[in-house]
Parts: sequence; structure tokens; C-alpha cells
Amino acid sequence: MAATQVGWIGLGSMGIGMSKNLQKHLSKAGSPSLIYTNRTLSRGELLQELGAIPVETVKGVASKCDIIFSCVSNDAVLQGITDEIIASGDIQGKVYVDCSTVHPDTSKTVSNKISAAGAEFVAAPVFGAAPMAEAGKLIFVTAGPPTAITRITPYLSGVMGKSIIEMGPDVAKSSLTKIAGNICVVSFMEVISEAHVFAEKTGLGSPTLEKLLSDMFGPVIESYSKRISTGIYAPAPDGKAGFDVSLAIKDARHALNCASGVGVKLDVSGIALDHMVKAQQLQPGRPLDSSSMYGAIRYESALDFFTDLCKKRDGSI
Repeated sequence: MAATQVGWIGLGSMGIGMSKNLQKHLSKAGSPSLIYTNRTLSRGELLQELGAIPVETVKGVASKCDIIFSCVSNDAVLQGITDEIIASGDIQGKVYVDCSTVHPDTSKTVSNKISAAGAEFVAAPVFGAAPMAEAGKLIFVTAGPPTAITRITPYLSGVMGKSIIEMGPDVAKSSLTKIAGNICVVSFMEVISEAHVFAEKTGLGSPTLEKLLSDMFGPVIESYSKRISTGIYAPAPDGKAGFDVSLAIKDARHALNCASGVGVKLDVSGIALDHMVKAQQLQPGRPLDSSSMYGAIRYESALDFFTDLCKKRDGSI
């Protein structure tokens, strides 16, 4: 029986770390090397150095692979990739696994298309930022046919992630779970940003607040606080965001859309969305992290968008 060939599509801030860990696992197991593609293929140079094999197109990956993973920026890109996979030839018996954060309706549409073409689809969005992807510590939320879940599980826990939350056969459930988690994350970030601005304006000071957050709520909340205190919220003009604010805006809009459909108000998510959009308006063309809502809240509170730490880093003071 031929060895399983695994493929990867998408090398953004999450995909690059995930695919590197997958290739390391395949190499250690003596399995065929990962075949990958990306819109900018040169982004995979480090992956290629680990032994992975680049190809020019999605069709090239799909035609060669038995299991195909993707991690892409938005719903439209996922839909386009799905169409290319189906157009690659006979995909009977293959498994397509998408790790992106998309609307539940998109997951259902993709699943229907893939199933109609004779393959199986697994929605497998992940919890965790780029450093967790690099460290192989992501949390996967999987939904899809049990046979497909069984085939992909050896590549998830202990390889790209630390755990798996299984949601059954309905692919919409994994997307909804990810959206529920994002409601918490964006709300935490909004509240922590407001608290930091409060601490600065009252003279309490951000270091004191961060110590309180760490001691009282633990390392996860402390990590959100450090996105503010270390200047991650607003990278240098030539830098790159850990999680781009445009993606966080997309995720927040998905949450608000799903909530509206069932008659639920997400007040904090709505406020956070407004602040992220405001941050983009205040700093057009500049790389901004999802936590850049902090800069918008600073601006609304008569503070500079950038902290002194950011300005010193950028050489503006």
C-alpha cells in the first residue's frame, strides 16, 4: 500500500509554523515529504530547507496528495481554493482539511462541494497565535466525517497542536466553536486595552496593571496585556503583525453576523470591532495587530496612538 502523501496550502503567519511542524513530523516518521504551495512561493524557503517540496499551484498540490491541509486568510480565498482542488482531477477518496477561521455557512458550502466530488472535508480551525503555531501548541476544533477525522488525527495532536476538540460530523459546529472563542478573545482584548488606558490616565501605571492581571488571571490574560505593553499592538512601519487586524475584523464580523441570526447582542464585540476599524483609519497602510484597538482607545482618551516605547523603537522620539 502506497504511503500517504500530505499537502499544504497557505503560508501566512499561522500556516508557516504549522506546516514546518508537519514537515518535521513527516521527516522523522520516514513519510513522504510535505508538498506545499502559497501565493508567494518564496515564503516557503524555510519549509523547503526542512525537506518540503514546493509546487506552483493549488491544483499541483491537490493532484499529488491524499490529504490536503489549508490555512488561508478569508472565506473568499477558501472558496477559490476549493474550486481549484475540485478542478485538479479525480479527488475520490481524498481528505481536504481547512484550518482557517470562516463563517459556518462557508464551511457547509465547501463541505458540500468536496463531498459531491467524492472526497471528504474536515473543518479544523485552530486556537492560538503564531508563536503557538510555531511551537506546535495549537488547539484544533475538528468536525467532519468520522473516517476523515481518523485519517488526519495523527497529524494534529502532538504534531501541530496540543489538543483536539471534536465536534462531530457537522462542519458548521467547529466554525461556531471557533467564533465563540473569538468572541471571548476580542472581548478580553478590548477590556484589557481599556484598563491599560485607565491605568495610564489615572497615574496607576501599566506595569502595576500588568502585574495585577498576571497574578489574578494567569498567563493567558498576561499574554494579551503584553501585546500592549511590548508594543506588539502597533509593529514598526516595516514590521509584520502577529495577527493582522484585518483578519480580526473579519472574525468579529462573522461573530456579529452569526449572533444576529439567532437574536443575540454582542455589545463588547461590536465596540471592539469599531475600535479595530478606527485603528486602521488612524494608521492607514501601517501594519497593525489585532490588539491595535488599544491605540484607538488611547486616541479617544486624548493620548497618542503610540506609546513612548513604540515611538522610541521607531525612532520618532
